[in-house]
Amino acid sequence: MNIQHNIELKPYNSFRTKAKAKLFSEPKTVEELCQVVKQYTNEKILILGNGYNLFFTKDYNGLVIHPLMKGINVCYENDKVVDIEVNAAENWDDFVAYCVANNYAGVENLSLIPSSVGAVPVQNIGAYGTEVKEVITRVKTVNIESGKQKEFTNEMCEFGYRDSVFKRTGKYIITSVIFRLQKEFIYKPKYKDVVSELAGIEAPTMADVRNAVVNIRTRKLPDYDILPNAGSFFKNPFLTNDEKESLLRLLPDATIHKVNESCFKTSAAFLIDRAGFRNKRNKMVGTYKNHSLIIVNYGTEEGKEIVDFMKEVQKSVYSHFKIWLEPEVRVY
Repeated sequence: MNIQHNIELKPYNSFRTKAKAKLFSEPKTVEELCQVVKQYTNEKILILGNGYNLFFTKDYNGLVIHPLMKGINVCYENDKVVDIEVNAAENWDDFVAYCVANNYAGVENLSLIPSSVGAVPVQNIGAYGTEVKEVITRVKTVNIESGKQKEFTNEMCEFGYRDSVFKRTGKYIITSVIFRLQKEFIYKPKYKDVVSELAGIEAPTMADVRNAVVNIRTRKLPDYDILPNAGSFFKNPFLTNDEKESLLRLLPDATIHKVNESCFKTSAAFLIDRAGFRNKRNKMVGTYKNHSLIIVNYGTEEGKEIVDFMKEVQKSVYSHFKIWLEPEVRVY
């Protein structure tokens, strides 16, 4: 078991903000992970995957665990479905590509989302009309306090919009995820951008859908290596009927999606644009020119500058529309 001290975390977060971890460990097996957790019960613990959904504002006075467990294994299949167990350190988009190459349907709309597989259930990632909870059957974990292993069914995960029991409690380290995918692909138009991208293709294949999503995301989103960022920075807000009507009085062309009879969802990017933050920059931080939901880093190593810009956006949107934007990105 290799425990390192005072490790720089800048390479481990996609915003590239600097901070040091007092203790740092990279377990390669579940057994090593359990051993680390049991040995350092008195330390505050942070689980760090690929670091695409967090950044640091200060040093981490505790133990950072960066799991390195890899592997993709088919654990069950019949004529209609296949169950695949994927270890936490696998790259998410590599897994999506593997599924499409093998004609396993269900995750193609989630192409090019930057993440490790272990982080996927935490956020219940979603895009283009699909959420990952639709294909997860079980999640294997280690308790962060006791080092004991526990398996969760889909229901036990308590998935919500960009939410889960893992995110709310912070008590579990995900070691692997079991996905149930379909062996037959049936194209279902789910999202207008994808439908537009596929215009002219009479019967889109799974590969066509993946390519369409990759093309859209490549156009809209910045390259992490050129403009460090953490993807979608804010959650899309949910509104009551009264809040929806109030917003439409201010912005008759506001994007509104009906969730149910009493709940509606609107676009955070739209609100950020209308609040005057389209392609806006303050010093070394700003919104991305092609998508206002993305905050980008033009060169700072200080997480505080990103937080200051985040607060600017939040306050402006609230002053204009009385809607408070909640960050999707975690701040440490």
